[in-house]
Parts: sequence; C-alpha cells; structure tokens
Amino acid sequence: MNASRTAPPRPADGARRRVTRFGGLPVVLVALAVMCVLSIALGAKSISPVTVVEAVIGTAPPGEAFVLWELRGPRTLLCLAVGAALGVAGMLVQALTRNPLADPGILGVNAGAALLVAVGVVFLGLDSIGEYRWLAIAGALLVTVLVYLIGSAGRGQIDPVRLTLAGVAVAAVLQGVISALMLSDPRSFDTMRNWNAGTVASRELDILWSVLPLLAVGMAVAAAASPALNAIAMGDDVAVSLGVPVRVVRIAVVVAVTLLAGGATAATGPLVFIGLMVPHIARVLAGPDQRWVFLYSLLIGPILVLAADVLGRLVMRPGEIPVGIVTSFVGAPVLIALIRRRRAVAS
Repeated sequence: MNASRTAPPRPADGARRRVTRFGGLPVVLVALAVMCVLSIALGAKSISPVTVVEAVIGTAPPGEAFVLWELRGPRTLLCLAVGAALGVAGMLVQALTRNPLADPGILGVNAGAALLVAVGVVFLGLDSIGEYRWLAIAGALLVTVLVYLIGSAGRGQIDPVRLTLAGVAVAAVLQGVISALMLSDPRSFDTMRNWNAGTVASRELDILWSVLPLLAVGMAVAAAASPALNAIAMGDDVAVSLGVPVRVVRIAVVVAVTLLAGGATAATGPLVFIGLMVPHIARVLAGPDQRWVFLYSLLIGPILVLAADVLGRLVMRPGEIPVGIVTSFVGAPVLIALIRRRRAVAS
C-alpha cells in the first residue's frame, strides 16, 4: 500500500494552507480593485485617475463624465456580476460532479440558454434582455437536467467522463441549431450576432437590474449549499452517513447553476471557460474546502472577466474584441493543459 496516500495531513501543511487562504484574500481584493480602475480608465479614450475622481465628485468635463457614468461604469458593474456568477457556477458544477474539467459552458448550460433566446428572437420577435431572460433560464434548466440524466445513465450516480462527453455533444448540437436559426432570419442574425459572441459593450444598467435578482437568489442558494459539498466530495455514501441530504443538495446546486449561468448568459451572451478556470485558481489558494473555494471563486471570476474585457478593448483599439472571444482564446489552452496534466497523473 502506498503510504503517501494513507498518511494523515501534517500540521505544517494545515498551517501553510491557513496562511495561504487568509493571505491570498488581500491580494485578490487588491487585484479586483485594480481591474475595476483599469476597466473604467482604459479604452478607445483613456481617462486619467484624476479625471475619474473629478467625475465622482461632479467636477469632470461632461464628455469624460458621460464615458464614466454611462458607458464604462455600467459595463464594469456587469462584469463584476457576471464574473462572480460564472465563477461560482463553475465551482458548483465541478464540486457536484467531482470533475475538474466541468463548467457550465462545457456541460452545455450556456448553449441551452442561448438556444431558447434564439428561438425567442427569431419566432417571437423579442429584442430585449428583460423579455428573453426567462427563456435563458428555462433553456439552462432544460439542458442541465438533460446532461445530468445522460451523465448519470439513469442510475442516479454521476459518471464524470460520461457527463463531460454528454455536455460537449449536447452543446455542439445546440450551437448548430442556433446557427441555423440565425441564418434563417437575417434580421435576427443582426440582433443575435454580438450577443452570441459574448459582449458587455453597450450594456446599460437596466440590463444588470433585470438579471440581478436571479443572480442574487442563485448566489444565496450556492452559499447555502457549499458546506455540504465538502461531504459529497468524499462520496454519496459518506455524505449520507454524515447526515447530508444528498438529493436536496443536488437539486439546490442545479437551481443555483441554472440561475447563475442562465442569468449571466442572458445579460452578456455565452462566456465560455470562465467557470472552468476560476475554480482551479481558487483551489490553489483555498485548498479543497468548498466554503473557501466559493469565496475565492466569487472574487476571482470578476477579475478574469474584467481582464478579458480590458484586453479586448486594447488589442484592436479604437475598436474592441468581444469578451467572449477573448475568454475562448485564453480558456482553450487552459483546458488542454488541464487534460494533459490529468493524463500525466493517471499514467
């Protein structure tokens, strides 16, 4: 028997983990504050920190004040909300399935939300987030249940590999249907093109307010379910023996992921790989305790979305690349690296 696998954790390891957890919080908070400032200051027209302060106190020139309050301020707040929602949704999916390669995008949740939004735009003539947000939630819920049923093979036990493959396959099919719907109606194609790429540009505060209640409820459910995920990570039998209502926790996680991923997708369009990357970074700092992973995912998700948004503005200045495309470029190599790492460990 391999003694390294059965030896209990050393006290020094626990002390080092506590230092990392508590010491990492100020660093993450500072990074989040820095990214908020950069999001407001950088773009086609740069704004100096002095002008930002003047805009806050009401003495900035009208042009700079308009850019701050009407353009960059709302998109920064939207990045904060969407990043937190997708980061926590990815943490929940990975914890529930015990699959580090899972996220709402890979499991098809975002594609399900996008499909019903496309149906609403093409067949119902919907053109605002307030009108189709419930379609996004319904699509996310339907695909979540479908992929879960396929992944569990009707036995109630989740097979991580089957779940990932089912999610990728369902997402591919749905993306094909979405493309067909968009091409069948040129007007709808113009409406859906930017949204389907995943963007926070030209988003007003009304968009954030329309989805914020959904994100708030989803976040509250996620916070309540996170402690129980520590027991579920050890297996369903162990969790039941510890008094954890496994079925209730699973339902709560599905509800939380649906609200978080569906609401975020409704506001910005599909942003892939955020839910995949964030939990891995969070676990480096927080360790396996899902309560700490939840907290760090809540903070790191907005940092990544803000960074992708700022990078997209600067690369093609004075134009910009949608944030969803930037996250795809960054997230795909991360996914490949994770797969190669798991293969190396398995061998």
